[in-house]
Amino acid sequence: QQFIPSIHGDKGSFNAELTLLQETEGIQIHCLRLTAPAPASAPKISLRWTQPSTNIKGVWTSGALYEKRLRADWEEADVESRLSVNAPAISLFGHQDENRLTFAFSDAVNTTQLAAPVREEDNLIHCRVDLFQDPSEPLQEYVGYLYIDRRGDRTYDVALQDVGRWWDELLKGDLAVIPPAARKAVYSTWYSYHQEMEPATLLKECELAYDLGYRTIIVDDGWQTNDNQRGYDYTGDWQAERFTKMRAFVDAVHARKMKAMIWYSVPFCGPKSQAYQQFKGKFLTENHRWAPVFDPRYPEVRAHLVGKYAAALRDWNLDGFKLDFIDDFRVYPETPMGKADGRDFANVNAAMQRLLQEIKLALTAIKSDVLIEFRQKYIGPELHRLGNMFRAFDCPHDSATNRLRTTDVRLLAGQAVVHSDMFTWHPEETDEIAALQLTNVLFSVPQVSVRLAEQSDGKLAMLRFWTGYFNDNAQQLTAGPFRAHSPLENYPLLVSSGEDKIIYGLYGRAIIDLPVGTTAFDVINGRVDEQVILRCTTPLKGTLAVADCRGEMTHRQVSFSKGINLVEVPVSGLMSFR
Repeated sequence: QQFIPSIHGDKGSFNAELTLLQETEGIQIHCLRLTAPAPASAPKISLRWTQPSTNIKGVWTSGALYEKRLRADWEEADVESRLSVNAPAISLFGHQDENRLTFAFSDAVNTTQLAAPVREEDNLIHCRVDLFQDPSEPLQEYVGYLYIDRRGDRTYDVALQDVGRWWDELLKGDLAVIPPAARKAVYSTWYSYHQEMEPATLLKECELAYDLGYRTIIVDDGWQTNDNQRGYDYTGDWQAERFTKMRAFVDAVHARKMKAMIWYSVPFCGPKSQAYQQFKGKFLTENHRWAPVFDPRYPEVRAHLVGKYAAALRDWNLDGFKLDFIDDFRVYPETPMGKADGRDFANVNAAMQRLLQEIKLALTAIKSDVLIEFRQKYIGPELHRLGNMFRAFDCPHDSATNRLRTTDVRLLAGQAVVHSDMFTWHPEETDEIAALQLTNVLFSVPQVSVRLAEQSDGKLAMLRFWTGYFNDNAQQLTAGPFRAHSPLENYPLLVSSGEDKIIYGLYGRAIIDLPVGTTAFDVINGRVDEQVILRCTTPLKGTLAVADCRGEMTHRQVSFSKGINLVEVPVSGLMSFR
């Protein structure tokens, strides 16, 4: 019985039932139903069960990054999820990446904690899903679903991708449209210009970016203000102070065959803005380190934000928005509680859900294929209703972290498209090391943020080669069957299998095992080691093309023997076998 989930905690006035709704091929779906005689805030309850701690190497969650180890039961929960932070899922993986246990919950709005620690007294994994960790909106009935996958014949990454598909199925009919532009490489202004940018310069960068294979520009922080102190004192009004002729700028971007997106820090209302005076007293906090935070529980706050985005989309003919910092919509120590003083919601998560719904209705009524970018940690399935580009959290200059973050987002993304953080490098960096910034993120949509007009011929050739490779293989790289090997070793090998070939991304000392019947494969050498190790199940003969990071290529006929074969591939280079 201990392996069967059960309800724990004070249920208050609620009747609570947990029933097995479905069981097929090692996957169980349990239905949690709460009912009460009158509306009340949902009780803090837990769903709990155990399983033996056998063959468990680590624990994957959406926010673990480098900390994918197995925790003890006296430590904090593995992951806390709410509408704008993380996703309610956990996967325990074995020593050969086997799925030992993957579980997820359907409610991605309310604050939920998930944990799967080991207890030293009994050597069991004590799994739990702690619900309603913040007071909920008063409710009389609630239904949620617990998904448990014990399939041992699958790898953990396959199990997680199935969770992403399950979430999308629950939202079927209300998922954001994925326009083709979401899979096109992006030029971003942030690391290259920060707030010191001007339209004429960016239009020249657009021309260079288009020639290199980039099809969208994101104009980041700075378009709205002449202030360049990297603060948020002037956020909230969203008047184009620096880009005074925004419509003309967007038209000029379109004339250069590129899409145009602009940045907004959604929750911040700077103390030097007019909006600050207008909405004084309607903030979740004024003590945030960046700026006061709007309280979305006020309908007039939501109307202000929605109106700003809708007007920008309509008046400036934009193609999309980078909606930033939404994880700062949360309860602070000084946040007033309850539905009072003009607030039409008590719960911040529920109010934020309404805000996103209102944004979606307003924007899609103007442009059905509008691009919306969110970033880690706001990657949960509820956001798939609005977002169609999910970007790795900021990691400037850090190619390894960019690979980890894009891979983590990819495993739960469902149909949404994953983007890299903008990559950049020092002007004196070598072409080969700079190329690692790109080769490490090719299983997501690359975003570049360097001043293209100042790059050497070698770096431009490198950008053109690898961006072209991504564009030629974008569908397979971003949406094909995907494997992420060895999460505790930081994903040294990523694999995407297509109808015509297999693409391997090699980032550590991993051996590439070629399946029986392999006739075509590529290896992206995202390391400084120039030896690629192949293990063939049968002898192979064919043509081998090897390119350096700038795309300079050689071809030769090769014969690979059964067993281990070594191939020399330049740093940040590509090998293609046919």
